[in-house]
Amino acid sequence: MQKTFHIDTNNHSQMIDITRNIEKFIQEQGMKDGIAVVSSLHTTAGITVNENADPDVKTDMLMRLDEVYPWDHPKDRHMEGNTASHLKVSTVGHAQTLIVSGGDLVLGTWQGVYFCEFDGPRSNRKYVVKLMEG
Repeated sequence: MQKTFHIDTNNHSQMIDITRNIEKFIQEQGMKDGIAVVSSLHTTAGITVNENADPDVKTDMLMRLDEVYPWDHPKDRHMEGNTASHLKVSTVGHAQTLIVSGGDLVLGTWQGVYFCEFDGPRSNRKYVVKLMEG
């Protein structure tokens, strides 16, 4: 069972909570136990799991990633000028593997799954959710 999701982003860097989309897909498929793999189909957008209670966590994460990987580094050679976005995706990862138990994602109380835009705004970004029962 696999589904491709489409998402539009509004900012240059942005973390969008996609937890509910994944949970809904799991419920629609009737899967009770297994694994859900969530993967971004872009080299400048990733997937991560982090806190979903305090919005300042997302703000702080994006700010600190900008500090580590500045957008306008004078030594970057990539002609598209978005080397920082590629480095950020390599840091947070392009995919996450999640456990499904009893029809629910196994996440901690404060955890959510995020689509991480690092080169936006963009329209029609894609991520895939693959469900594997077991």
